[in-house]
Amino acid sequence: MLFNSYQFLIFFPAVCLVYYLIPQKIRHFWLLIASYYFYMCWNAKYALLLLTSTVITYLSGLALGRIDPDNRKKKNLVVALSFVSNLGILFFFKYFNFFFSLLAQGFAKAHIALNMPQVDVLLPVGISFYTFQALSYTMDVYRGQVKEERDFFRYALFVSFFPQLVAGPIERSKNLLHQLRAPKDFNLDDAFSGILLMIWGFFLKIVVADRIAKFVDTVYADPTAYDGTFLIIATILFAVQIYCDFAGYSTIAMGAAKILGIQLMENFDAPYISQSVADFWRRWHISLTSWFKDYLYIPLGGSRKGIVRKYINKMIVFLVSGLWHGASLSFVAWGGLNGLYQIAGEILMPVRTKISEALHIRRENHLIAFIRTLITFILVDFAWIFFRAGHMKDAITVIRQMVSVHDTGALFGCALFECGIDERNFLLMIITIGVLLITDILKRRGIVVRDMIAGQNALTKSVIIALSVLFIMTFGIYGPAYDAANFIYFQF
Repeated sequence: MLFNSYQFLIFFPAVCLVYYLIPQKIRHFWLLIASYYFYMCWNAKYALLLLTSTVITYLSGLALGRIDPDNRKKKNLVVALSFVSNLGILFFFKYFNFFFSLLAQGFAKAHIALNMPQVDVLLPVGISFYTFQALSYTMDVYRGQVKEERDFFRYALFVSFFPQLVAGPIERSKNLLHQLRAPKDFNLDDAFSGILLMIWGFFLKIVVADRIAKFVDTVYADPTAYDGTFLIIATILFAVQIYCDFAGYSTIAMGAAKILGIQLMENFDAPYISQSVADFWRRWHISLTSWFKDYLYIPLGGSRKGIVRKYINKMIVFLVSGLWHGASLSFVAWGGLNGLYQIAGEILMPVRTKISEALHIRRENHLIAFIRTLITFILVDFAWIFFRAGHMKDAITVIRQMVSVHDTGALFGCALFECGIDERNFLLMIITIGVLLITDILKRRGIVVRDMIAGQNALTKSVIIALSVLFIMTFGIYGPAYDAANFIYFQF
């Protein structure tokens, strides 16, 4: 069930109504039922995988809670079993064919024919997200950061909570579990705040991302048919598309949870206004970035074992992050490229500092800040080519086309309006991107438009909400026969 579907517009209000009418002590049962129904709308049988991951990590938590804290050997064994079993399931459904195809290619270079098995399975939606969320609970109990949850149904809700189940944010047990233990009564301010969040998320997804997608999908579907100018524009627009698509989902999830009295972590913080790639990754997909930092980078040694080991650890994290996103070498290249950006940035930092001091350039200089932001965007956007293309061969084709610009006049002609969207929609796309940019700039300066609206009286907020809904209904992109468009991160 998609957030941007008519089914959800019926499902969610019904869930909220029942949730606040029933006694508090049984509300988690109701949310659990609703969450499994939500997930089973895609493929009912894959709910068994969700349940399996839940049972394994729940039992792991109980076992860790009963083992003597000084018995590290047994505790390590429990954690290892939890990780191996969960990651084994993830590997089978997401990486089995990819791994064995690479193996076959390797043997083929040695002139050895290898008949490798192919598993014909559909990738379970959200498996990477809920697997990481469940594993973080195991590690948190192991580290003593949270107590083991003894109520299985409450823990099952933690893993399957429907607003953030299939595309995050990847929640931590220390944030979400305690909220599930103490459900709140209905709060009008929370409801208004949640609705505003959801409206902004729908705006990002339906009005901005899905409109951009028509242009990007048209150009990337056959890159050799377009001049490099079109590929450059499409690549720039894809950076905005994936931001609005993914941030849109996370924002809707935050809003839905807020209406239910639950606070989810923020997953994006105006990332494209960052002045370095490192800063970009502190503000992009925050829940995953922090997950890799806490559960992979630090256990690998972090920055505690020397500068070389630090760089190796960073590269490992980004390569794994790329592989987490998809079973393709292009995703690994995307992750590796972002890792190289960060390492190069740290190595060159002393040189940049000396140059700035020699030229008496202050960091708060607006022109320098703009240049840094622009360079960061160009680097990040170039890496997105590998992400969007899906395959290395396609990514290389796109790059080759981009460097062969022959018709810069296309920027000022009508040809742009023949790439999936007409002139009216192209203009509306530019305007909505401008709205996004202004909103993010204001956010960086501590001005959150949503909070300003939330501070108004009930009548004013109601009018703003009604007009916003009308705007989205009027200018949203809904697809043929009003079909809802999938969110990009559902494939991960």
